[in-house]
Amino acid sequence: MAVEVSVIATSSLGDRSYLASDGRVAIVVDPQRDIDRVLYLAGEKGVRITHVVETHVHNDYVSGGLELARITGARYVVAAADEVGFDRVSVSDGDQVPVSDSLRLRVIATPGHTFHHLSYVLDEATDGGWQPAGVFTGGSLLFGTTGRTDLLGGRHAHELAHHQHASARRLADLLPDGAQVWPTHGFGSFCSASQADAPDSTIGREKAKNPVLRLAADQFVTETLAGLDAYPAYYAHMGVANTTGPAPVDLTPVTRADPTELRRRMTAGQWVVDLRHRTAYATSHLAGTVSLGLDGPMSTWLGWLIDWGTPVTLLADTPEQVADAQRELVRIGIDRPAAHATGGVEQWTTEPGQLRELPMADFPALAAAQADNTPAGLPAPDVVLDVRMTNEWNTGHIEGAVHIPLPDLPARLADVPAGAIWVHCGSGYRATAAASLLANAGRRVVVINDTFDQAESAGLAMAHQT
Repeated sequence: MAVEVSVIATSSLGDRSYLASDGRVAIVVDPQRDIDRVLYLAGEKGVRITHVVETHVHNDYVSGGLELARITGARYVVAAADEVGFDRVSVSDGDQVPVSDSLRLRVIATPGHTFHHLSYVLDEATDGGWQPAGVFTGGSLLFGTTGRTDLLGGRHAHELAHHQHASARRLADLLPDGAQVWPTHGFGSFCSASQADAPDSTIGREKAKNPVLRLAADQFVTETLAGLDAYPAYYAHMGVANTTGPAPVDLTPVTRADPTELRRRMTAGQWVVDLRHRTAYATSHLAGTVSLGLDGPMSTWLGWLIDWGTPVTLLADTPEQVADAQRELVRIGIDRPAAHATGGVEQWTTEPGQLRELPMADFPALAAAQADNTPAGLPAPDVVLDVRMTNEWNTGHIEGAVHIPLPDLPARLADVPAGAIWVHCGSGYRATAAASLLANAGRRVVVINDTFDQAESAGLAMAHQT
């Protein structure tokens, strides 16, 4: 049987893991922490996992590799140069890892995303000998981009960017144009310098499309470093967990909180997160909660916004939604929510006065309000607050808007000018999260629940960063 490579996507974090098999045995590459998905896929395909490999010590999630290897008895393959607190199979550049009569891995050092980053060429046996089917590139060569080079600190970013350029060139020189490229990052992860430009790719396509293979080293480094924006604060904790050795996860249901308990937790400064869609949150929600719907990258923004270690309580319509959120959170090291409640806002309080609405509008409504024709029921905007990231702001923004990226907002609430605030992002998701924080601080706020590409056509004056 020819090699089969299955993608295990974690869209909420923008990453992919892989299961590669010959029909009998399988390799797993860069598994997420909730390994039941991997075990289910291996069982469905009737294959035995014999090797679990890591391309690098991950910065954006807690790995499930150690636990997956323990449960399956697989060999756990990790770079020899990485200092870790557990037993592993140490590999370095040039090593070969035999998997079966028909599969093997070749280890290629590809520093750039990290200093000790490895890529793994997957070779399959043919009548003519071993032939490369593709390469697992982790955070090295991605689809139309590369992994970012500043996650180990700004002082290393320039050196690592030069390494990244050389590593990508090395892969392109070593492999035929038809070889598949299987990256871990690039699908929304802040670990990539920019986002993937295709759903799949080959070495040949990357030679034609990827700047790292089209630009000279100095130009690539300059452009890459100039394009980097902030990355989540919780990344600081991921590498530590992954080098120490992550504990097994516990996805069993957490304690149910009654209305008194919910109020006590909010009063104590803990985070109570409403997982419902932002339009449901706007219609009615429990005052003091924060909106981070499951329809968006909830765990990324929650992990970025909270003070690490702050207890988190989850609110949702159903227990299944709470379970989904638990799964998202363990991937970034928030192992056990403090409590949960389900069933709807009426069941989360005994005092109707604790329920609050959040006005919503769109960009045409903002344009009308700025022309002294504010829609009925809404306050005239004293402040237009843009909570997008800096790169988004620089590309274009509403003239006269105040810019505070969402991750900075909890520490900068006092910097928002006085008056009624109309807040927007790129779609409405981050704006609703920001609005909930502002409302909890006693501010009058309107959410612009609209896509930013509608702003200019609505008649709003635009500006660009110079």
